[in-house]
Amino acid sequence: MKKYKKPVLIAAVCVLGALAAVLAWRGNIRQDEEQPPEDMAHERAEIQEQWREAAGTPLGKYPETVTYTLGKVAGANNANLPVGDTYEDNAYTRYLKNVLNIQNENVFALEADGSYEKALEAAISDRDIPDVMVVNGRDNLIRLVESGLVEDLTDVYEQCTTDTIKEMYDSYGESLLGSATFDGKLYALPNSVIDDGAMMLWLRDDWIRELGLEEPQTMDEAMDIVKAFKDNKMGGDETIGLACSIGLIAGSSETYGVDTIFTMHGSCPENWILDRDGTVVYGSLTPETKEALGYLNRLYEDGVLDSRFLLRKSENIDDLIANGQCGAIFGHWWAPNNPLILSYDADHTADWKPYFFTVEQENQVPTFVSYDDWMYVVVRKGYEHPEIVCKYVSAIFDYSRYEDNRYAREVNEYFSINVDPTARPMNINVDYRDALYRSGENIRKALTNELSLTELSGLERSYYDTCRSFVSGNLTTAAGWAAYASRVTAVDVLTSGGMRDEETLFMGDVDMEIPQELQDLERETFLQIIAGEKPLDYFDVFVEQWYENGGAELTERVRSAYEEGCRTE
Repeated sequence: MKKYKKPVLIAAVCVLGALAAVLAWRGNIRQDEEQPPEDMAHERAEIQEQWREAAGTPLGKYPETVTYTLGKVAGANNANLPVGDTYEDNAYTRYLKNVLNIQNENVFALEADGSYEKALEAAISDRDIPDVMVVNGRDNLIRLVESGLVEDLTDVYEQCTTDTIKEMYDSYGESLLGSATFDGKLYALPNSVIDDGAMMLWLRDDWIRELGLEEPQTMDEAMDIVKAFKDNKMGGDETIGLACSIGLIAGSSETYGVDTIFTMHGSCPENWILDRDGTVVYGSLTPETKEALGYLNRLYEDGVLDSRFLLRKSENIDDLIANGQCGAIFGHWWAPNNPLILSYDADHTADWKPYFFTVEQENQVPTFVSYDDWMYVVVRKGYEHPEIVCKYVSAIFDYSRYEDNRYAREVNEYFSINVDPTARPMNINVDYRDALYRSGENIRKALTNELSLTELSGLERSYYDTCRSFVSGNLTTAAGWAAYASRVTAVDVLTSGGMRDEETLFMGDVDMEIPQELQDLERETFLQIIAGEKPLDYFDVFVEQWYENGGAELTERVRSAYEEGCRTE
């Protein structure tokens, strides 16, 4: 009998356990059944109200996670994201999950090297776009609107963007949002490009001191210093003069251009401009452009301009800077982040300093913008949450910067560790036109105890912490130097010089793009004149050829569009 006691006990325990489970289950049913109907209705009403609030306010949080499919531009080197972070799981996506309860699911995230463009073209051609899509180029936006593939965002923009976001867009005048508006309806949120100021001349100040030279007060004096760098082989036997790319014009997003030389002479190549008589002309054809080319030719003949610039690619110049063989480039305020960080990373004694000469500001000319290469964010027609893009910009570009002290720190730290903006789910940036000067002044005042830290935005506080650590010697990394040199030193130079970009003029829907044949003619002529392969007066021949090969008709079309716009204002 003893041998059966243990199984009997086990069976008894199992029966009792099952009985307890049944009783508990019945108890739960009874409890649910006993829940008053009005309580259940109240819960449902609360959830419905949360959905309504989320759909109609900038920062209302969805009661359940809203997952949206996304097509976007990816950055090189995984956007410099920290190890372990991805385009679907990083500081931005985690922040958006906490604040709004939204999550991107990428259909494509490709670099703008042809891969992204092919995916974008396929999505438009197949009429099968993700819920949210980053669109490069206003021509593609027009195609999407005309094909009826994207949602009208007019109402959700009014309801789901904060007052601050609206102020940011308004700071650009009517043209920016106007570029995404068709028949009075807003179909996309455009990228905002802040006033980056003029390109400055960045010189190795440690070389200037080593040679016992005075700091330059004019461009001519600066070019004499560059020649001294080369003649004295400050970077060794292979020291070059002023770095220059064969593109010549860097614009707002590239480097190694000589835009400043053209600006100094009152020229603005590769842009449609208003001349002194108020006439629309193509900026590459003006007498001022001819003068600038003559100046560059003299720099080339004197050995100031890199004698091998025609043979170099940007990555070759990067190497020269990293190896300490170059001590002069033109670059924007952000040049310390790219490419000068390469120099400081290799040699902490490399002291790059920006110079700005006021004649550059005095000779600026008004330019037109066509938004041909602009970035936009659109929402698929029929998507149930079109407000999501407006809530996104409100959370990322307003709340995280100015209000949120709970979740936003990780987001703002991305800036100080040089994570590329392509890490954001939607690639556009939204900020005040003069954001650079606002933040630069606040950071500088905080560093000198003229402004309380509580008055800094989250972004400014992140840069302040990095700059303070660099100045105190607690941070000796190249990223620390780059943050201080760009956000404090460079911005101070622009501010003291009274630098502000001229407001751009919007031309409307007219196609202002220069045909490739004329672009090639221009590039070849400019390089030949600079290198002395053609005399300066050959510029006049180029102008005639430009007009004869389609330029005259294009100019007439652009002028007519401008005059028509003036009549309707």
